[in-house]
Amino acid sequence: MSESNTASLSRRQFMQYVAAGALATAAPAFISREVLASTGQLNLYSWSDYVYPEMIDSFRQATGIRVNLSTYGSNDEVLNRLRAARGRGFDVVMPSITYTPAWVEQELLQPLDESRINVAGVIPSMWESSKTLGGVQNGSRYTVPFNWGTEALCLNTHVITPVYGELGFGSLWMPENKGRVTVRAHSSLLGIGLHLDDIGEVPSSRMRETYEDEGRMREIYSRLLDFAVRHKDWIVQFWSNAQETEAAFMQNDAVIGQTWDGPAMRMRSESNGKYTYLAPKEGAMTWMDSIGVPVGADNLDSAYAWINWYYQPAHAAIHVRLSGYNSCTQGAAELAGEAYAANFAAAYPGNAIENLWWYPPEPTWFIAARNEFRDRFLSA
Repeated sequence: MSESNTASLSRRQFMQYVAAGALATAAPAFISREVLASTGQLNLYSWSDYVYPEMIDSFRQATGIRVNLSTYGSNDEVLNRLRAARGRGFDVVMPSITYTPAWVEQELLQPLDESRINVAGVIPSMWESSKTLGGVQNGSRYTVPFNWGTEALCLNTHVITPVYGELGFGSLWMPENKGRVTVRAHSSLLGIGLHLDDIGEVPSSRMRETYEDEGRMREIYSRLLDFAVRHKDWIVQFWSNAQETEAAFMQNDAVIGQTWDGPAMRMRSESNGKYTYLAPKEGAMTWMDSIGVPVGADNLDSAYAWINWYYQPAHAAIHVRLSGYNSCTQGAAELAGEAYAANFAAAYPGNAIENLWWYPPEPTWFIAARNEFRDRFLSA
């Protein structure tokens, strides 16, 4: 079987893994003639490596709408900015879907009108899964699926051989990697937790217990923090966005890191395989990012036009091809090209798709407590 065929099989396995039942919806013409004739604008607040000029040009050609793009590097950054602005200033935001409860609790998002959305353009299992991951709150939908991706291992293959099933989050902290590791502070604690749970040192039901009870979360994270501080000398650079991830490897000689898939996939393509991305044996941390409309949005029609433009496979494939992430739009993966297929196959061999570790919804108390432990790690 060729590498491209292996990638296609892996994607099919993924759809089966997350399937929560088929969703059949007739797709009306969601981008109307009025919108096509629009000379309006869209104030879009997106992750720093999600939206590219080719996407903006395609959207404007399809709708006539001008995009004013601002970018951020973390969920906390976008949440704090919109909280300070009381939900004003942007028409579309793109938080991780597990953050939706915190946005809704602080009254920063407006309920979405599903009748205005091309639901049939979304992978059915993704639409269904998005409900329990946070997109639906109190019976109303506030966010819709945009893309999915993982946080796993990025490796310099000239130094470390990528062997699935042998390497895990614990591999970061091997003696030979001291001073050559890059991680994001808060999610590295989660990775340590999955490693210590896997070897039986800190049982936590694969860290699920930390999302259910604050007292138990603090007990477990205190032990993870102790491990992290003792291994802080292993870290050559902390990262907080995609650009910093690439700099850690390309400029600061990291040989292994716990990173997002997008930057690692792009480096794999650009370096002819010197760098690669691999799911760890404990399971790649898996997230779904979303599209939401703030309560103070000024251009509501433009916001729905952006959602429905993205829910067309040829448009979403631009995002997949340029970013390295995976789209929730049905049919986008098949149009994203050979490089994407090869990268996907290398990242998720064997049973990696079945073993994905999905982020659960994150209560407000959890976000605050986790950030407290993150800050203690950084300042130690």
